[in-house]
Amino acid sequence: MKIRPETPADAPAIRALTTAAFLDAEHGDGNEAAIVDRLRDGGALAVSLVAEQDGALVGHAAFSPVTIGGRPGWYGLGPVSVRADRRRQGIAGALIEAGLLALKARGAGGCVVLGNPAYYGRFGFACDPAVTLAGIPPGFFMRLRFRGGQPAGAVAYHPAFGV
Repeated sequence: MKIRPETPADAPAIRALTTAAFLDAEHGDGNEAAIVDRLRDGGALAVSLVAEQDGALVGHAAFSPVTIGGRPGWYGLGPVSVRADRRRQGIAGALIEAGLLALKARGAGGCVVLGNPAYYGRFGFACDPAVTLAGIPPGFFMRLRFRGGQPAGAVAYHPAFGV
């Protein structure tokens, strides 16, 4: 498996992969592929990585800028998509780790994610009551600080998310 930055030619395959990956997702809303497209169109896909195996895309992870309490320098992880027949093989984890390294190399303050604490905790994400996302229970919204001071405040995502 090879992890690499997306290219313009990957956009249709990423759209198809993301749509299929979220068809049976418990917490998906069916807009994940459109979110990725809107982030790309808006120049807000800061890090967009694909996992490729045998010439086919089997995974994708998107990272986009967020603000915390109105301050920039942080990023949000998601959506992350893995082809159904390739789940539970470490693809998402490899994409996330590569993306976090890319963010650190950019000098990011850190990253936030909405998801399962048991899963994202393995990458160092932790719940922090000082970092909030409107309408989300605190136990499912987490942050991972790379550098700088401890952030505090409400997180604002790019308008592509519709929040």
